[in-house]
Amino acid sequence: MASPGSSIAAILFSTALFLMGNGLIGTLTPVRAHSQGFSDIAVGALGAWYFTGFVIGCFAGPRLVARVGHIRAFAVAAATVAASVLVQPIWTTPTAWFGARAITGLSMSILYMTIESWLNDRASNETRGRVLSLYVAVNLSALLAGQWLLLLADPLSFQLFSIGAVLYCLCLIPIGLTRLPAPSPQPAPRIDIPRLLTIAPVGAAGCMTVGLANGAFWTLAPIYGQSLEFSTRQLALFMSVFIAGGALVQWPLGRISDGTDRRWIIAGACTVASFCGLVLGVLGWLLVRVPNVFYVVVFALGAAMLPLYSLSIAHANDRLPRSDFVEASAGLLMINAAASIPGPLLASFVIATAGPYSLFLYTALIHAAMAFYAFTRMRLMEPAPAETRELFAPLPQGSPAVLPLDPRAPAQEKGP
Repeated sequence: MASPGSSIAAILFSTALFLMGNGLIGTLTPVRAHSQGFSDIAVGALGAWYFTGFVIGCFAGPRLVARVGHIRAFAVAAATVAASVLVQPIWTTPTAWFGARAITGLSMSILYMTIESWLNDRASNETRGRVLSLYVAVNLSALLAGQWLLLLADPLSFQLFSIGAVLYCLCLIPIGLTRLPAPSPQPAPRIDIPRLLTIAPVGAAGCMTVGLANGAFWTLAPIYGQSLEFSTRQLALFMSVFIAGGALVQWPLGRISDGTDRRWIIAGACTVASFCGLVLGVLGWLLVRVPNVFYVVVFALGAAMLPLYSLSIAHANDRLPRSDFVEASAGLLMINAAASIPGPLLASFVIATAGPYSLFLYTALIHAAMAFYAFTRMRLMEPAPAETRELFAPLPQGSPAVLPLDPRAPAQEKGP
């Protein structure tokens, strides 16, 4: 019998290609915008438009797939995102880029949805945990690799946008050549956000925190690097160390949370993220002269910020019956995506007033508020009973289609 990895190799290869492109363009866009003279608020709006498009895609994507099928929907989304990326160096105005980033976000949502639906279709109830682990590993590795593609050309030229577009086009080849049958469209999970806020308020607040803070980081951290006069190589290293921190610490931190009230781990992670943000916001200009110390702080920041999404979902699932896992996780994903829209805008107003260093003072404040809320809730509500706690599983911030892959979700009925 083929291993889970070999049976979905084409899907994972396509995933790696378009996520490398997304990692490259996600960092290149604010770098180029800032160099072109876009205001800080305009750069923040680029992130807001991207996440707005992503949220729209979460609702429009299933209708597109139901109408034309997975392969055609994937092809349309890949072609559209490639075209939107190529538009950026042609029309370097904020208005044109707002539209391009919204289209990119919408198309990326559809790419995520079709890939994740396919992975879920190919996974059995016994192998879906391994499939999810492979997908998360490819996800983080490709995003990290995309940062280093910045070194291939001058960010002020058109070549890097072309390389990103090429990667989006190339991701069509493995999917186009695969013999795997396309999955049948699945109904969208029901979302009941008021129930989540009542049953697992810390989980919901954690996902909101991720949207407000991480959305701002991905959009505006490159401007912080430019304010420190980073070279392209230093900027790629800065972003890569942050991603590596989350990738390497997420699994062991999650396993530690299995043996205790996860709210302690959530509050602790937010406290560390707040402290690291405060250090980078106040002393970043000084620490950069001692690179080893600077990158240790950046690594610790990534290790604290990036696992928070999976920890928040795990905490919410501890308080829900297994039959509700997919619906609850879908609601938390939408809370996260919705909070990602104002996050970059709020942070951009902060740095427009107080300078690029204040980006991390903004994230420090957001995480400090979350830590205080988690500690407060621990005094007001008992922890989830040990017998209801499930093992931690890292989850990517993709589309709702990835959620049935969670090994904690109820067993699925597979067709012939």
